[in-house]
Amino acid sequence: MKTLFAILILTTFLTGCSTEWGWYVVDPSNKSGLINLKFLLSGYYYTLLLSFTSITISVCVGLLVALPGLSQNPWLRNCNRVYVEVVRSVPILVLILWVYYGLPPMTGLEINVFWAGVIALALSDSAFQAEIFRAGIQSIDKGQYEASHTISLSYTDTMRFVILPQAIRRILPALGNQLVYMLKMSSLVSVIGMQELTRKANELVVTEYRPLEIYTVLVLEYLVLILAVSACVRWLERRLKTNENI
Repeated sequence: MKTLFAILILTTFLTGCSTEWGWYVVDPSNKSGLINLKFLLSGYYYTLLLSFTSITISVCVGLLVALPGLSQNPWLRNCNRVYVEVVRSVPILVLILWVYYGLPPMTGLEINVFWAGVIALALSDSAFQAEIFRAGIQSIDKGQYEASHTISLSYTDTMRFVILPQAIRRILPALGNQLVYMLKMSSLVSVIGMQELTRKANELVVTEYRPLEIYTVLVLEYLVLILAVSACVRWLERRLKTNENI
């Protein structure tokens, strides 16, 4: 927290506007600033929960959608193509609003802001995940399928034990990019009242009237989060590459 404040002070110094900016609103050395910082940081919980829940669901749905696209049946391939093109054509913000305000009257079900955000994000990302999985599976040499067939493996076992493990290694960078994308797009769920990082910052701006300072902290929060996730993804890539070489 002290390091974060030091970065803010450095930014003020570099711009030469230290007399006009009100960094006291996020200064951990005073009580009100510390309370504000804790309030902003509390948004991490829902940002992470929302993003990881959505990416988990979208990966599963994307894999299921990708498999028909690999079929020899033209009807199944067309179903895959229609799903991908339709979902990818709808902006995420529009989809969030439609799920939250439009889906309950259509289905008769009550959907809170968290699950509305999860459904919208997962649905939107599943189309991209489907294309990633399809490309990864198609990149596997056909000899792997033939070898599996010679030892009498079923289609399910071939995918589970032979094809998907190899495909996942190849598409891991793309999956990591989608996770980063999901973390950033989760900020859009703030429009329906989700108490994540962006919503917390918006609420604090309304009470403190210091948008520049508060949104600077918000930028740093996302920066730290994205850099940490990217580092974890790169570590996992190296780990899988090392295991493959062994």
